[in-house]
Amino acid sequence: VINTVGPVWEGNQVWFILGGGAIFAAWPPLYAVSFSGFYLAMFAVLAALILRPVGFKYRSKREGHAWRNGWDWALFVGGAVPALIFGVAVGNVLQGVPFQITEDLMPLYPGAFYAKFLGLLNPFALLAGVVSLSMLLLHGAGWLTLKTEGAVQRRAIAIGSVAGLVAIAAYVLAGVWLAYGIPGYALTSEVAANGPSNPLLSTVAHQGSWLAAYALRPWIAIAPVLGIAGMALAILAMRKGNGAALIFSGLAIFGVIASVGLTMFPFILPSSIQPDASLTVWDASSSHLTLFVMLVVSVIFVPIILAYTAWVYKVLWGKVTVAEITENKNAY
Repeated sequence: VINTVGPVWEGNQVWFILGGGAIFAAWPPLYAVSFSGFYLAMFAVLAALILRPVGFKYRSKREGHAWRNGWDWALFVGGAVPALIFGVAVGNVLQGVPFQITEDLMPLYPGAFYAKFLGLLNPFALLAGVVSLSMLLLHGAGWLTLKTEGAVQRRAIAIGSVAGLVAIAAYVLAGVWLAYGIPGYALTSEVAANGPSNPLLSTVAHQGSWLAAYALRPWIAIAPVLGIAGMALAILAMRKGNGAALIFSGLAIFGVIASVGLTMFPFILPSSIQPDASLTVWDASSSHLTLFVMLVVSVIFVPIILAYTAWVYKVLWGKVTVAEITENKNAY
């Protein structure tokens, strides 16, 4: 299992860093406000992501079951903690985050730091964490269905099938909960098209339902449908040993994440205690010049990165077998 991702995990993990940098460049207030409130949670994610590369690099440095087992647990933590916490964070964002913004645009989070962290672990947020974790377990199982054979593949199919069913059930339950148990947010004033990036210049109401967005923009229903259908198709393909399960689970992940973004649009970080301080894609963005520079850089370099990443996967295509790992002294 480790050797199926051994050649590509390092490049994939860089996308997390790129994502954080892109948030900082495109929406600086979002970066400042979210990291102020989610500091301990983000620190836990960072610590887990630090464990992950160390686990890959050190696991085979010494012989011995205890040594390898210890680093296997480090790899488990490095994968499970971010998957869970990212989902918990999304669950909290949908409920609204308890922050204020002063007149000089300083974010404030009332209360003790430990209370802020424990407050993130509420029932709905933990349910969102279950969606995230089980959805990514399904994706990992889809990868192993494609890249392995024999006992490893059969075990991945069994675990992935259960994870997929849990993901579907948790996602549907979260949608019902969001519709009937969690009030949404709505702009009650126009946002100036060319105005300054200041969320306090708009007014926001914390009422109604998030799912009102589907009445205003019915086409966005394709996102949750894609999420549920993708997970169901991934399970079916996986049980047939078909590597297409990876594609279906990828579409499911896209659908689930898109459903959150499209449902919340234009909000990216609503405030539960000062709704008018809620951040939207417009009043929390960088200047037009910054966004244009990001666009130019992305247009030039993202295709290059995708091209050499695709080449790496092409070179390393095929299944990883037990015999290959046994014979290869450089295996992880």
